[in-house]
Amino acid sequence: MQTLEARILPGMQTPGRLYNFAAGPAVLPEPVLLEMKAELPLYKNVGASILEISHRSPEYTDVAERARAHLRRLLGLSDDWHILFLQGGASLQFHQVPLNFLPKDGTADYLVTGSWAKKALKEAQFLGNARVAASSEDRNFSYLPDPAVWDLDPAAAYLHFTSNNTIFGTQFATEPQVEVPLVCDASSDFLSRPIDIDRYGLIYAGAQKNVGPAGVTLVLVRDDFLQRRNRPLPTLLDYGTHTAKLFHTPPVYAVYVVEKVLRWLLDLGGLAAIAKINEAKAQQLYTRIDASDFYRGTAAPEARSKMNVTFRLPSEELEKRFVEEAKEAGLLALKGHRSVGGIRASIYNACPPEAVEALVDFMDHFERRHG
Repeated sequence: MQTLEARILPGMQTPGRLYNFAAGPAVLPEPVLLEMKAELPLYKNVGASILEISHRSPEYTDVAERARAHLRRLLGLSDDWHILFLQGGASLQFHQVPLNFLPKDGTADYLVTGSWAKKALKEAQFLGNARVAASSEDRNFSYLPDPAVWDLDPAAAYLHFTSNNTIFGTQFATEPQVEVPLVCDASSDFLSRPIDIDRYGLIYAGAQKNVGPAGVTLVLVRDDFLQRRNRPLPTLLDYGTHTAKLFHTPPVYAVYVVEKVLRWLLDLGGLAAIAKINEAKAQQLYTRIDASDFYRGTAAPEARSKMNVTFRLPSEELEKRFVEEAKEAGLLALKGHRSVGGIRASIYNACPPEAVEALVDFMDHFERRHG
């Protein structure tokens, strides 16, 4: 009998590669990993690895431009949109967005629906009048506030929201319907479904959950929104610096991987196709959670995330055993975030349906033995 380390699991090509439910850095498409492996020592005909070439070389320029072209196709972006590959993660964007777009004598509205949204608000309040338009902190971020009770400023420079709550497992089903431009931290559900791009002024996303490896942050900014920015600004923190030219060394290898992931998405059929796959994975897992009292979902049903599925077991002792036995069964990184505990299965774009099927089977088996 083969050991787990030697077995090729359904949906996998590489022996010993297990089902990865990590919240980020997260699973990458296996075909992309294999392509990276093949190209690592020698990229095309340049005589060197992609890790070793200049960020101003024609070869890297081609990689970056292909990545931008893929994004334009996936999201239907017009030439009015700038696509930037920056560094510092979403956390730097928490500060850079209000630095650029929160006027000294104006306001910006924030929907506070999780820990990361709360951090974004804190950074903005260092710089000016950032308002809480709505919050779900009163119930530990387990739901999304009803738009009917939002306290919106019609003159706000923008409304900031976090589209998917990685820690608590909630997600906006659609864009907030407001009159001001939307600014979105889309780090954990970027490119997981179609969006109404015309509603946004700026979107940012750390790549390490759905789009690529850690080290690059994608920023999409519409030109008319860009022109509203405050001036003068610190050079490196001015979005205009990066839309004007390649100002400094980008994370070359991370962008190279992002290009491959975007091409993989296009080959699947684009955002409509991946949204259908993601919906099926989430529905299968939530159906299993709701099938008995042994598992209990932590997010309000109407706000459940299709990316990060969070649930509890009858005791913390059982949760610890669940995580340990799941790992032995080839299911990795199911422990909930340290701030909330419980179980979290991150089922991002590259998580294969076979992984969710295996998790559901394991949940059945675990409940039979411990329920």
